[in-house]
Amino acid sequence: MSDRPLTRNIDMRREPFNLQQYRQAEGYGAVLRMLREQAPADVLETVKNSGLKGRGGAGFPTGLKWSFVPTGEGAPKTKYLVVNADEMEPGTFKDRLLMEGDPHLLIEGMIIAAYTIQASTAYIFLRGEYLRAEKLLRQAIAEAREAGLLGPNIQGSGFSLEIILHTSAGRYICGEETALLNALEGKRANPRAKPPFPQVSGLWGKPTIVNNVETICNLPGIVRYGIDWYKKLGKGADAGTKLCGVSGRVKNPGCWELPLGTPIRELLEERAGGMSDGYALRAFLPGGGSTDFLLPEHLDLTLDYDVIGKAGSRLATGTMIILDDQTCPVGMVGNLMRFFSHESCGWCTPCRDGLPWVDAIFQRLERGEGRHEDLDILTEHLTYLGPGRTFCALAPGAMAPLGSALKHFREDFEAHIGSGGCPWPK
Repeated sequence: MSDRPLTRNIDMRREPFNLQQYRQAEGYGAVLRMLREQAPADVLETVKNSGLKGRGGAGFPTGLKWSFVPTGEGAPKTKYLVVNADEMEPGTFKDRLLMEGDPHLLIEGMIIAAYTIQASTAYIFLRGEYLRAEKLLRQAIAEAREAGLLGPNIQGSGFSLEIILHTSAGRYICGEETALLNALEGKRANPRAKPPFPQVSGLWGKPTIVNNVETICNLPGIVRYGIDWYKKLGKGADAGTKLCGVSGRVKNPGCWELPLGTPIRELLEERAGGMSDGYALRAFLPGGGSTDFLLPEHLDLTLDYDVIGKAGSRLATGTMIILDDQTCPVGMVGNLMRFFSHESCGWCTPCRDGLPWVDAIFQRLERGEGRHEDLDILTEHLTYLGPGRTFCALAPGAMAPLGSALKHFREDFEAHIGSGGCPWPK
């Protein structure tokens, strides 16, 4: 029984475990026990009571999400499970670690999830650039199918499951679950209006659960070792562990599995080794590019969804991006605005027109053509592109670093205007 259930088999200096090695490390034990001893409703209750929250960014309770799938006599017989492996959030690389380091863990988790919602077909929607992950997942799926862990009547249980690996054409919007479903159906990757939610009407109009890679990889441990074990892994209010990454000017950038409730300072100073020599911490984005800046005064907060939320940001993907004292915050945020503007699908007017306008203002600031009224226009966009104004969370997510930058670094924006361009050394 490991206190690192997600990464206990991972050593990036070697090839990931094949099926035989994975089974020797207790792999697929949770699936075999589940198929022998548990009904789908039993597994659902276990996942609900474990406190597992979605690890893709929203932090929604996983078991509660699954409970919205229709069951019973009148429910559709065809249901789908879709794993979101698109991972295009700036600064985020945790799912890649799991897929390249332990692909069988994802497959075992998918079998558990599919059995629970009684889906006979599951998809992995993989970021197109993840070529190594694609190769390793295809190998693992083939091994599992040959061993009778996938396909018809798995281990004589009466439950059947096929896993299909789909490589994405590569757009950030495909990380939004309904845009992902449109892309899987061969349509343009635009988000859908909700309701209906995918749990009721998703892929090809059938009940569908979309979960992130890391979320699914938590399931084998929960089913094998139980609710109490999983809850005790966390140090705070949230249960389990979390893959947390750090990128930027630190001595040891990377990704680690830590108990939820770990202080942010421990992640930065002990795991990432602290700031690189000659640099000091000015601020950080705690959960990828679409989260609000936090400051050095927040380092003693813990990695918990509610704790980070109350501080004015989001834990989201748990992958921290560092802003050091020698990097221009206006340039950093402008780079994010350029990315989000490029990745807008154009489906709704605020996002389609507003993000390019924001990007254009940042380019003006960099060219030395900024005006003081530009800061008022940027501030207005925080409302125009905010929550509830768009079909999906792309534009509101983009406003998170912008709004917090205007709050914490306004003097840097003013300096761009007063100095006729970026005053920072290039």
